[in-house]
Amino acid sequence: MRPGLSFSHMGFTVRDMAAMEDFYSKVLEFTVTDRGQLSGPNGMMDLVFLSRDPDEHHQIVLVSGRPAHLEHNPINQISLKADSLATLREMHRRLVAFGLPEIRPVTHGNAVSVYAPDPEGNRLELYLDLPWYVDQPMRVPVDFEQDDATLMASLEAHARQLPGFEPRAQWRERMARRMGVA
Repeated sequence: MRPGLSFSHMGFTVRDMAAMEDFYSKVLEFTVTDRGQLSGPNGMMDLVFLSRDPDEHHQIVLVSGRPAHLEHNPINQISLKADSLATLREMHRRLVAFGLPEIRPVTHGNAVSVYAPDPEGNRLELYLDLPWYVDQPMRVPVDFEQDDATLMASLEAHARQLPGFEPRAQWRERMARRMGVA
């Protein structure tokens, strides 16, 4: 890792704090680590801190005050990395059970992802890195009904046909040299 800075957490404003806290804690299994109020530019703000890592006080902070109508959602996506295909499948099941619209499993060639909106329409990406790399951007739908072996075989067969296919370790070495941390 490049020394100096590492990504730690993000915060975003919400309209319905209870619904958002419920979703992030029950569906995505974040733990509320703290809550309280602070004075902000438009009055008092409620804050809820959430984490999935005991080394991080918070990875997400929800802040009240999101306007009811925005012409554009400034959050492109909130990406959470899964530790296994089993975890990604379980999260997909939870999103479906929660009743979210437009749940989309896709592959980017170098990862398999599940995209879905949270209750306020912020785009979530839950993903698993694959053991290879392909040039980006790239996205195609995935049939998540396949068993694990069939899914992984189809993901690899597809990726091998794409520009830039190489083992992830080889890509990582190249990026480490480019970043000056080899």
